[in-house]
Amino acid sequence: MRAVIGSMALTLVLVLTAPIVPETVDVDRVGHVDLESFTCSDTPRSTAIQRVCYAPSQQSLLVSLHGTYRAHCELPPGIYRAFVVAPSMGRFYGRAIGDNPAFRCPAARQFPR
Repeated sequence: MRAVIGSMALTLVLVLTAPIVPETVDVDRVGHVDLESFTCSDTPRSTAIQRVCYAPSQQSLLVSLHGTYRAHCELPPGIYRAFVVAPSMGRFYGRAIGDNPAFRCPAARQFPR
């Protein structure tokens, strides 16, 4: 019993003293992006889209589509809200966001690294 308690205490100490490292993701055609300025949520109700990250101040959206992150820029908050509550996020993404040139990020667009 002592060994179990000691092991649990050691695990707790290691977790509490571990350095906090900002999360970054590899985004298609962009490279590594730091998620500190994004609010992210997993999307278990979608089979195509696993996670969405949105930064309203930048109007930037990162979407994990079949495991590959894609970036979209100048995406208004209203479209983001409609996207996350759509009956089919995958269909909404394909129709309204995915290949829409209005939300394509310019080559010069810099994301936090």
